[in-house]
Amino acid sequence: MTGPLDGIRVLEIASWMFMPSAGTVLVDWGAEVIKVEHPVTGDPQRGLITSGLMPGGAGGLNFMMEQPNRGKRSVAIDLANPDGREAFLRLVERADVVVTNYLPPVLRKLRIEVDDLRERNPAVIIARGTGQGPKGPDASRAAYDAAAFWARGGVGVTMPPSDGWPPGQPTPAFGDVMGGLAAAGAVAAALVKRDRTGEPSVVDVSLLGTAMWQIAPMVIASKLYGLERLGSGGRGMSANPGVGTYRTGDDRFLMMMLLQSDKHWADFVARLGLAEMATDERFCDAAARATNSAECVAKLDEAFAAQPLSHWKEAFAGFEGAWSPFQTLAELYEDPQVIANGYLPTVLADNGDEVALVASPAQFDETAIEVERAPEHGADTESVLLAAGYDWDELAAMKESGAIL
Repeated sequence: MTGPLDGIRVLEIASWMFMPSAGTVLVDWGAEVIKVEHPVTGDPQRGLITSGLMPGGAGGLNFMMEQPNRGKRSVAIDLANPDGREAFLRLVERADVVVTNYLPPVLRKLRIEVDDLRERNPAVIIARGTGQGPKGPDASRAAYDAAAFWARGGVGVTMPPSDGWPPGQPTPAFGDVMGGLAAAGAVAAALVKRDRTGEPSVVDVSLLGTAMWQIAPMVIASKLYGLERLGSGGRGMSANPGVGTYRTGDDRFLMMMLLQSDKHWADFVARLGLAEMATDERFCDAAARATNSAECVAKLDEAFAAQPLSHWKEAFAGFEGAWSPFQTLAELYEDPQVIANGYLPTVLADNGDEVALVASPAQFDETAIEVERAPEHGADTESVLLAAGYDWDELAAMKESGAIL
């Protein structure tokens, strides 16, 4: 399968989840992505499988490595070794884009800053991912998404507190994957600019900036009206009972989003077995429902609680208003929309098992994303360097010196 970035070569010198996620989106869009890793340690995320921080154990699939690195090629180079640095720069010469989340002091120490790379390839686009942005007193400060995105970026405080404490982020790499998606889009835009003007860009995406974009309406409202999070004044105080969460008889939940509630109200209450609420003067229009919110919500609560989720899925089949059950993660695998659109493509693990990964969300020409496994550490070192002009004797000498794996 080819994509819109077919023929684009990306050199990724990044670890963990943030900018590697950008790399794998670029893979999904058709680019060739070469991942540069240290010959000994590799991407530290490879070590999670034996750290006890993720399920599966030593014999399991390192899904935290697979998801952001699928479809790439791995080249193991020690950039602190002069021969290794030269090998890396030769790859830069052949690259369209360099993607990194190395901190500025590390880039400086390894002598792979913008000027160093542009000296070898004046046309190369450089995409940098940072925690707090490329400028300011904390530009060189280390960051993971839990700190820079969830905590510093304000996302956490928009969520309801638990026992007075701000909640922890709901999933690993919550901000990383969003930042990676933003970086991939920015790289694509930079490629268009270079094609039109001949000018390469330096692209910067930060977890802090991504977080603020994610909660932009609340950031603005906080300044204007002093809001930190959406109001939670009780179920009976809703200005629109057609918007909210309702519990079913088997302790599952549905989200109703009838923002234009008058448009859907009669059909909505009829499906609930409450057709009389369509003409009852207390509930017949949006203004009346807002005035009598507590009573309206109580009636809706009682109706939803009388039947299990399976009943309501059938009852609301074909309903034109926006709604959805709160699905478990396991239920996503059976969701007909997920299946029809190919949102969970599969790869073959080392043991021959078929394993589903998550496709990046953009598709082109209604074609589902196809994926390949993440590379083993340094699996492509020789083939990539041979293509860059090295011969076998040179590779043997570099292996001997520790410059490459």
